[in-house]
Amino acid sequence: MLTAQQIAEAKKHVRYQRQNNVHEHDDCIRIAYEWLDAQTTTKGALKRAYPIKQIIERWGGRYISSADVEVAAEIHPRIKGRYPHFNISSRLTLPRDGRLADIQEARAQGFQLTTHHITQTYSRIEAELEARKER
Repeated sequence: MLTAQQIAEAKKHVRYQRQNNVHEHDDCIRIAYEWLDAQTTTKGALKRAYPIKQIIERWGGRYISSADVEVAAEIHPRIKGRYPHFNISSRLTLPRDGRLADIQEARAQGFQLTTHHITQTYSRIEAELEARKER
């Protein structure tokens, strides 16, 4: 899990897209990091702009700012590019629920992950079995 020190350092180095950056809680960055970590990376950046922050909010069950996503991308070793044009596949992967297990603020607000949202947004689903193989 990302430490408070890693997050604080990343906040100093991010080239934010906006001047007014909101960070309600470090767990928002942890949620964004876990979502990005589940995605398949590509050589180039996304050409289509997805509403990434809103997609992450639904999955994580909590408000996430675009600045939180920018910090998470800054920390992640495989993610390149600037929000929202990261080097992730346009075939988005629904991260497994276990990624949120140790994040206290996850699913703490009323954001709903519905079947309709899943089928309209995601092409792949990260399996628990795949996660165990990576360890």
